[in-house]
Amino acid sequence: MKVRLVPLVFFLTSLTGVCPQIPRDVYVRAGEMVALQCPCHPADAKVIWTSYTGHKMNLTSDMSSAEQRQMSVLVHGRSLVILSVSVNHQGNYSCSLGNATCQSCFRLTAYTTLTREDKEKKTMYNITCPTQQACTLFCPKVNIPAENIPNMTEDGITWHKKGESLSPGIYNFLRVEKSDHGVYTCTRSYLHQGQKYNITFTVELNVEASEKTEKSAVIISPHNNIVIPVDLGSPVLINCTAVMYSEDPDLYWLSGGSFVDENDSLPVFYNETRDGFIKTASLVFKKVSEEDLSKTYTCKMDSTDQVSSFVNITLALKPRRSYISLASAFVSVVVVMVVTVVVYVKFKVDITLFLRDTLGLRRSPSDGKSYDAFLMFYESNTDSGLSEDDRVRLESILEERLGYSLCLYDRDVLPGKSVAEAVLGCVEQSRTVVLLPTFPDPSPGSGLLSAIHAALVERQTRLIFIKTESTAGSGYGPLPEALQLLYEAGDCVTWRGKRSMPPSSSFWKQLRYNLPAPKNTPKIRLLTSTIYAATSGQNV
Repeated sequence: MKVRLVPLVFFLTSLTGVCPQIPRDVYVRAGEMVALQCPCHPADAKVIWTSYTGHKMNLTSDMSSAEQRQMSVLVHGRSLVILSVSVNHQGNYSCSLGNATCQSCFRLTAYTTLTREDKEKKTMYNITCPTQQACTLFCPKVNIPAENIPNMTEDGITWHKKGESLSPGIYNFLRVEKSDHGVYTCTRSYLHQGQKYNITFTVELNVEASEKTEKSAVIISPHNNIVIPVDLGSPVLINCTAVMYSEDPDLYWLSGGSFVDENDSLPVFYNETRDGFIKTASLVFKKVSEEDLSKTYTCKMDSTDQVSSFVNITLALKPRRSYISLASAFVSVVVVMVVTVVVYVKFKVDITLFLRDTLGLRRSPSDGKSYDAFLMFYESNTDSGLSEDDRVRLESILEERLGYSLCLYDRDVLPGKSVAEAVLGCVEQSRTVVLLPTFPDPSPGSGLLSAIHAALVERQTRLIFIKTESTAGSGYGPLPEALQLLYEAGDCVTWRGKRSMPPSSSFWKQLRYNLPAPKNTPKIRLLTSTIYAATSGQNV
């Protein structure tokens, strides 16, 4: 009975285009290229392709170029290439040897859009990688032209994810993250007689949380060399994944030139699984040893209808954190901080004055004060105090050059007020009180020192106490009690006689540093001389 049915089957095939075998489904996006590879052997035997799209038609390499171009097909050896798939190309195809000893069938479907479910079942390739591990996405080599087709050259691979262009070729993640999860598309481009043709694949990357066993995943591809970082003594699992359609492919691991055994009692072994189009060979290291680091492991795929492919894997120790480098970085940071502090402490006066003059900082008039400073004199116990000419020069520089608004007792106090009332009024209206040593004492301020101290404390007015070299050398013990209180409460600046007269002297820098920024713009800035003195090391 079975013998009688065979002619009937072939008769129905010729009428309906239904192959005697279950056809292999091939889904292609309309407008793109597809290549069907006949698995029949031997490779040099003449292959006859038959199309059942509309009516039965034999396609052979004997067809003229014009006939092939008209049908948008290219027949070469065991390959049937449809350059630009359309709905007219949909249907069944079969290939067989001339003696009909082998026959294989395909069912081609052209699509423009697919649902998510259709993509997952028909056109999507899935890759799973653990987080924080190396991961490689390789564009599938399914239904692509053979390498020996005349006038057909590969023009590279482009990757996209949600419209974003990625690096061409094999897409590698050194350390895959959860954010890398998603659907990627890769497009293989080919050039034929000046025209570009594309084949697009969809690859979904699933990123899973890392387990205790380190895992790495690679996709089988021609002539790849991948280095996987590991820890000595740790378990490692390397999944080698291949995309295939035929039923007879071999996917296995080699260690050098020897086969890796599937015996799971060995320190290194492999096992394989298959899920639809995906076949996985898992290489397992129970504990990575020094010997494993010196070997090259190869995952190889042999198949009758696909090009033999392999990928070489080597293990390398993960880089250890360098505590020496960390200590060096810490020491460097500490040194920089110390140098910064030292430089600031040594040059804080120059830096402050430079920034104040450069940025043009001015005192806001919103504090209700009328004067920047009130100059008040106290009697020096030596003859090293300021003379009348020095006092006039000091007042002139402060007001005319530096732009300070000064309250002077003999100029700004209205007649008729008592001395105490006039002095306290100047203190009230001034932001700073400057006590200057004089010899002899020309002002009435020396008898009001206790009242001045109380007023400064109550109003929180700033005080600058200018002392002489003799006072600085002997301390403030010889000073009257009221002066001692003011000496302790204020910022001290030393007057060194003639050496303090030049505007570039340290006396003027210290005085300007302790005074608030002037309200008015200086007519002549002392910035140049100040910086010169700081950088030249002048001892003034």
